Amino acid sequence: MAHPLYGASGPLRSREGLFARPAASSDEIQLRIDPMHGDLDEEISGLYGKVRQLKGVAQEIESEAKFQNDFITQLQMTLTAAQAGVKNNMRRLNKSIIQKGSNHVFHVILFALFCFFIVYFWSKISRR
Repeated sequence: MAHPLYGASGPLRSREGLFARPAASSDEIQLRIDPMHGDLDEEISGLYGKVRQLKGVAQEIESEAKFQNDFITQLQMTLTAAQAGVKNNMRRLNKSIIQKGSNHVFHVILFALFCFFIVYFWSKISRR
């Protein structure tokens, strides 16, 4: 893996003021400051501005994450309420079908008997 201060073409340089050098161990980073080639105050100001930008981006990400979390929580609550409503309606519908279902069977049996008697009487009358 590449060293964090090294790019694909070698050490990273910032306006010729800071140079990264490889350290003796992988846990150490050594910097050589060349005051002849760069203004240190300008470098620090530039880095400070970049840090402020990163802080702003991080705060925006945090606020967006909180908003998304609140939205998901509200969506879950709505879904739970909808599931409870569907469950209650299904329970009522099943209860209604059970109560009226026996009446439907009774009506179907009566209708079948009525049709049977009509066909029976019609067949008796048509034979004469």
